[in-house]
Amino acid sequence: MSKYRSLALAMVISTSALAMASAANAESVLRVANFGEPDTLDPQNMSGTWENRISGDMFLGLTTEAADGKVIPGAATDWKISEDGLTYTFKIRDNLNWSDGVPVTADDFVFSYRRILDPKQAAKYASLLYTIKGAEEINSGKETDFLKLGAKAIDSKTLEVTLKEPAPYFLQQLTHYTAFPLPKHVVEKHGKEWVKSGNMVSNGPYMLQSHTPNDTVVLVKNPKFYEAAKVKIDKVVFYAADDRSEMEKRYRAGEIDIVTDINTQQLDRLKKDYPNELKISAYLGNYYYVFNTAKGVTADPKVRQALTMAMDREILTEKVSKAGEIPAYGIVPPGIDNYSAGNAEPAWKKLSKDQRLAEAKKLLAEAGYTAEKPLKITLSYNTSESHKALAVAVQAMWKQSLGVQAELTNADTKTHYNNLRDGTFDVARAGWIADYNDPQNFLYLFETRTGSNNYGKFSNAEYDKLMVDAGKEVDLKKRAQILKKAEQIAIDGYAWSPMYYYVSKNIVSPRVKGFVANTKDTHRTRWMEIAAK
Repeated sequence: MSKYRSLALAMVISTSALAMASAANAESVLRVANFGEPDTLDPQNMSGTWENRISGDMFLGLTTEAADGKVIPGAATDWKISEDGLTYTFKIRDNLNWSDGVPVTADDFVFSYRRILDPKQAAKYASLLYTIKGAEEINSGKETDFLKLGAKAIDSKTLEVTLKEPAPYFLQQLTHYTAFPLPKHVVEKHGKEWVKSGNMVSNGPYMLQSHTPNDTVVLVKNPKFYEAAKVKIDKVVFYAADDRSEMEKRYRAGEIDIVTDINTQQLDRLKKDYPNELKISAYLGNYYYVFNTAKGVTADPKVRQALTMAMDREILTEKVSKAGEIPAYGIVPPGIDNYSAGNAEPAWKKLSKDQRLAEAKKLLAEAGYTAEKPLKITLSYNTSESHKALAVAVQAMWKQSLGVQAELTNADTKTHYNNLRDGTFDVARAGWIADYNDPQNFLYLFETRTGSNNYGKFSNAEYDKLMVDAGKEVDLKKRAQILKKAEQIAIDGYAWSPMYYYVSKNIVSPRVKGFVANTKDTHRTRWMEIAAK
């Protein structure tokens, strides 16, 4: 071989090696169509699934979710539970740090729990932690001594949490963003500004790089995470846009890797175009219309019942949503854990369609609405082709069967849910996804004490008592019977008009590995990777 051929071969080998090294070192980026602008990046003021995707990548609770959604150790390596089921003692990882290198301590958890329960914080989801002893009293302002909260640091790495009553779902609750620790040293330094890029630190696999309102939230790998070497994806970009069809077009163009929802009007085409990429799975959730029970025309229970009876759920699921959803007449999804008593349902479900509509017309007439004086309401939904299609169908059903004049209004996700909490609606679209696999997570929404997540302001003394009684009952079968009685009261009170039980609908690029379908539709980026091209 001549020296020239040797030199040429060496150059080829060198160039190839550089290309391989460049490919190996290329930044791995996951791009997610998230469909919603986060109201905040503070986990203690979040309330939606779109916010959960972001916070769950940034923060790590005492427990967390595996790729299949099951509960596994998170910030805690292990825990002990007292014989009476009331006291949990958690051992926090020795090698767990905030993204600025400061160690995560038991005191960070105590600080976090006290902060979210402080009435001044006005946290939307604080009631989720009422499981903890003293939490409700502190959050309601009845107790001002935060030392009486059942959470204390035994030492820097040992946390003791005492419950007010046994809760079979407590370890599941701890995966939720309301139970995430906050960096005490950062929050106390920056106050409300702690969530801004440059200030914000996190203890999970990712940390905040930037947040461009109504556009993107960008997270980057946290080098201080205790398993950083196992995290394969370097950057996650969450897109806030609400337009399902537009995000699907961007997916088709290779600009998006995961689409977390779809325009169901395009479902037949999507099944054809993406037979292996479209993932439709069972999902613990309820799609419903909520009524304002506190004011306006829907404060009348006869109006709420008539509107509920006039909705044909079978047609809505078969002809409009079309993704295999199950028509819902109750609140708690079928197949949920700890509900051996079975689901409740309205008595009129056994009636024929004609009988239902006749009864609905009678109820509306008794409420004072006739052909000469039709009921006029607003039906609100957050911007989405799918939500609009369902709203149009329901509007037509109400018009045809009852003469109801429903005006449709829509707003972006953030504004829509803020309107729900403010009570500025008649009837509005909403959805609830299980935070933990237990009927209490759905039924607590109707308790008077629940607060901002009880959008319709439903209140019933007997219901409240049953929920308290269920919390005290350690026999799961007896507890299920109590909860079923409560569900029946909520159904008969028409705070909700359930429409269907969810299925999750994702489009996932073949490049994404490690995406595992589960009933919570929770997919943390740390378990995924982007395959090399």
